Amino acid sequence: MALTSLHGHLLWAACLWTMLVVQVRGCSFACSQCTEQDKNQCRRCKAGWTLHNNTCTDIDECGTELDTCLQGTYCFNTEGSFECRGCDVACVSCMGSGPARCRKCASGYRLTGPRCSDIDECGEHTLACSGLNEFCINTEGSFRCDCAKGFIRKKSVCVRKKLQHAQDKGLFEDIQDEEVEVLWQMFFGVVLCALATLAAKGDMVYTSVFIGAVAAVASYWLTDRGDRLLDSFLKG
Repeated sequence: MALTSLHGHLLWAACLWTMLVVQVRGCSFACSQCTEQDKNQCRRCKAGWTLHNNTCTDIDECGTELDTCLQGTYCFNTEGSFECRGCDVACVSCMGSGPARCRKCASGYRLTGPRCSDIDECGEHTLACSGLNEFCINTEGSFRCDCAKGFIRKKSVCVRKKLQHAQDKGLFEDIQDEEVEVLWQMFFGVVLCALATLAAKGDMVYTSVFIGAVAAVASYWLTDRGDRLLDSFLKG
């Protein structure tokens, strides 16, 4: 008899649990408990919702004591909860997104009409960059001082870049036109000496080359001197 009674109680408890599970699963999203006749008729709401005329309505936590967002963020309401989102870079504190929802402007910004706008420090009456050989560049919320062309920053001061040392220059970097001409004459002189040495041995080929080279150098020398004499004569 006792076993039969216990078995009956277990069956009754199982049926009751099944009914409760079906009831909860069938309720609308915001309901934690609803009526059996109409699943949209809520008896109890989930956290973040409030019951009004058997309907669960979202609670707007923003602007209430439930809003726990810190400075530099603002409350953004969501279904059944809320989020803390970051203020615009122009704001210290804000009521929403964007520079037009600032409660207080951040450093480097000022209130212009309904919004916080960047201050152009380079355009202010006060000299932003007071050092020599440097100029001001405005940035978002601030500015920076860059050195002028040909200068580099060294220990917070703009100094002129060092010129390249003479020993670092190329071998023929500073050579003059007159020096080039002398070098060519020296080169031709060495070639002529070599050809003269070979021609002295009686080789007809080297003798012919030597005579041709002498003729070419003489022709160049006479032509160059002739041009200079003619130019001097015309100028005189």
